[in-house]
Order: sequence, then C-alpha cells, then structure tokens
Amino acid sequence: MSALFGKVCQNGYVVRDIDAALKFWTETLRVGPFFLIPSVRYRGVDSAVEMSIALANSGDLQIELIQQRNDAPSMYLDFLARHGEGLQHMSYWSTDYQLLYDRAVAAGFTVGHEGQIGGPRGRFAYFDTAGHAGTVIEISDISGSKGRFFEKIRTVAATWDGSDPIRVVGRRGIMAQTPQGL
Repeated sequence: MSALFGKVCQNGYVVRDIDAALKFWTETLRVGPFFLIPSVRYRGVDSAVEMSIALANSGDLQIELIQQRNDAPSMYLDFLARHGEGLQHMSYWSTDYQLLYDRAVAAGFTVGHEGQIGGPRGRFAYFDTAGHAGTVIEISDISGSKGRFFEKIRTVAATWDGSDPIRVVGRRGIMAQTPQGL
C-alpha cells in the first residue's frame, strides 16, 4: 500500500510478442482469462502509438500485457530499449482521478504521457520515475466505463476454469461492455 497513491491495482508488462506472452501467462502461470484488445491507438502530442493489450486478473491484481506495433516514440519503447521485456508500470486506480493527479504533481512527479480511454472519465497518466530503475507509476480513472470493464475482468477471473483463455474484445458481445475507444 502506498501512502501517496493507495493500493497497486495493475502491473503492466511490455512484451515484444503478445501471443507468446499470453501463452506463458495462461498455460504456464494459469492466469486468465485474458481480454485481448488487438489494436489500440494512443494519440499523444508527438506520438501515435499503435499497440495491442491484453488484460486479466490474478486475484485483485490486474495483469496488463502491452505490445507496441509501430516505432512511434513512447514510454513503452523507451522501456524495451533500456530494460527489455518486463514490468514497465504499476497502476493505481481512483474514482477521484484529479485528486490523485494533483497529489502526484505536488509530490514532484513528472508526466511522461497521458490520455484517456472512453472519454474524460477514462483518463490515465504515466509518471516518470527517474529515481527508480524501470518501473513507471500510472494512475487511472475508473469512475466510468473503464472501471466497469475492469470489474468484469476481475469477476470472470475469479471463477475461470482454464477454458477460453483468450477472449478477443469485440466478439461475443464483449465490446458492448468495454470503454468506447478501446
């Protein structure tokens, strides 16, 4: 538990091959099911990152796998270049995003990149953590549809029996329950 941010809710891993990572997590570690979003675009001021992400829970901790699919400048490629594949960020979630954001900035954290998924109640920010080798701090607003989607992932994982380990978002009605823009 962080006195500044609260509890860690997600670990985000940057990978070069999302299919291989999914195989390891679902078959070897038996974590799942993963909800795969095969194509996500993040549009920053200087970047148009194209990526795939997959989300699952291990207990209350969400696991995010991220594969960037182009060479646009990003904190993901920075991490791969410096550290290779691995844990790139820890995410803290809040229904009072602005309070958490202001607290981070007041504590001296610098925004590396930020954006939103599904509108203004789906904001997120990655903070540079130069004082700590590797792991970035992310904060994420879960007060809107993104929070409901994350809750669905946690609920499904709690009773997962190993079947249907990778569920592509947009099939079988899953997209109707995900944030707009994912």
